[in-house]
Amino acid sequence: MQGSRREIQGSSARGGECSVDSFAICHIYSEANVSSCNAPCPSAVEALYSSTANPITSLLALEGIKSLAQSLPTIVDNPADAEARSNALYGAWLCASCLGTVGMALHHKLCHTLGGSFNLPHAETHTIVLPHALAYNSKAISRETLEKLAESLPGSDGDPVKGLNVLLKKLGVKRALKEFGMKEEDVDKAAEIATSNPYYNPRQIKKDEIREVIRRAVVGEEARADI
Repeated sequence: MQGSRREIQGSSARGGECSVDSFAICHIYSEANVSSCNAPCPSAVEALYSSTANPITSLLALEGIKSLAQSLPTIVDNPADAEARSNALYGAWLCASCLGTVGMALHHKLCHTLGGSFNLPHAETHTIVLPHALAYNSKAISRETLEKLAESLPGSDGDPVKGLNVLLKKLGVKRALKEFGMKEEDVDKAAEIATSNPYYNPRQIKKDEIREVIRRAVVGEEARADI
């Protein structure tokens, strides 16, 4: 379908080889580099409250999130820090390993909608949407899971949504989808597409609420759990 994005899983969709070299990426533009490394983080976050979550993927997810949250701010301050880059790649690999192992939820549905229908960049869209998707779902996620996630995010004060807001502020990345071409008048269409087909989510999906989640991501508001 034109203007949509579909997820394909299985051995045929996997690459034959993958080279992970922290030195090879030292001179890549910093913001793009940071967003790309942060992009796997949503897979780990959603793995924690997946319908098929299990203790092993949860351990991988928390370790991956912790590694990214600690290393990426260091890379922003010193792009040539080889140890931080190595730790970031380690964290990114752990987070990405959760994708395809357990099911995802609202965050990935929103990003597929936004990327496929509005031609938004993959990494930046995932980075912007994550705190808003977590904020929306936080009322339906167990306290234990939220506490463990918060422990992986410096500056969270026990609130993982705050922890993600703090992290993105440290990284200095763009926080609004409008900076990548999405218009506020597109929000209704995006909400319609994102809620047109049923999918698993820990919290019931309601179109008006999802519209507000998307609107906040478009204009660049800080995520907050009040929807």
